[in-house]
Amino acid sequence: MNFTVIIIATVVLALIGLIIGLLLGLAGKVFAVESDETIEKVRECLPGNNCGGCGYAGCDALAEAIAKGEAKPSACPVGGAAVAQKISEVMGLPADTFVRKVAFVKCSGSCDKTRFDYNYQGAESCYQVSLAPGRGPKSCAYGCLGLGSCAKACPFDAIHVVNGRAVVSREDCKACGKCVETCPHNLIELIPYDAPYMVRCFSQEKGRKVREMCDAGCIGCGICQKNCPTGAITLKNNIAHIDQSLCTGCGRCAEKCPAHVIIRQAGEADAS
Repeated sequence: MNFTVIIIATVVLALIGLIIGLLLGLAGKVFAVESDETIEKVRECLPGNNCGGCGYAGCDALAEAIAKGEAKPSACPVGGAAVAQKISEVMGLPADTFVRKVAFVKCSGSCDKTRFDYNYQGAESCYQVSLAPGRGPKSCAYGCLGLGSCAKACPFDAIHVVNGRAVVSREDCKACGKCVETCPHNLIELIPYDAPYMVRCFSQEKGRKVREMCDAGCIGCGICQKNCPTGAITLKNNIAHIDQSLCTGCGRCAEKCPAHVIIRQAGEADAS
């Protein structure tokens, strides 16, 4: 065996490896992307759920946007006030006000309050069912389909279908908005956590038609509007809307509502 050839080959390979290593090191310095310390510090404050509830692709994208001043320190709905405070300190800004939000399902049509026009058999997807005749088998074409696509989309297990209607656990909800995007009937809305009263219906039909479809739908009678002392309630498309900036939480609307669809937010998670 010629050991000289082996030694020469080994030396050549070692030299090639050394040269490649030097070239890679040089390339790393030439093409290196400078790390922004502010972005890194902001990123460390974020929870890392990458849910997209902030409107950005993930926590990395949000951290960059905050560092550049394109997003507020309170932009993360999951982190809440504590994260907003930490990020404000990192950015050297005054404490940013964080408004906690929660998902709200604008439907009272549980199985014992609404009716079914036909027996649906098909894909267990709210979107697919919404394409069926009448926008689904339930008599109300605007109501919750009850198949739980929103519950499946929720990364925090904050939504469950109870008696044919999606119900949100207020304490578990992080307002990421995944459920809002998923609902084909646009029934889910992100509202202030401390909003005192909400209208739990989204039907656009007139009163008589609503009564035929559901025992718990807004009939657009306007009694709530007439009894609101602050003018916080208006009627649009046959349904009452509450302006939370004007609502004082007096509760007169809920007391007077003949359909009982104006509900107090406390205890919503246990409603059925």
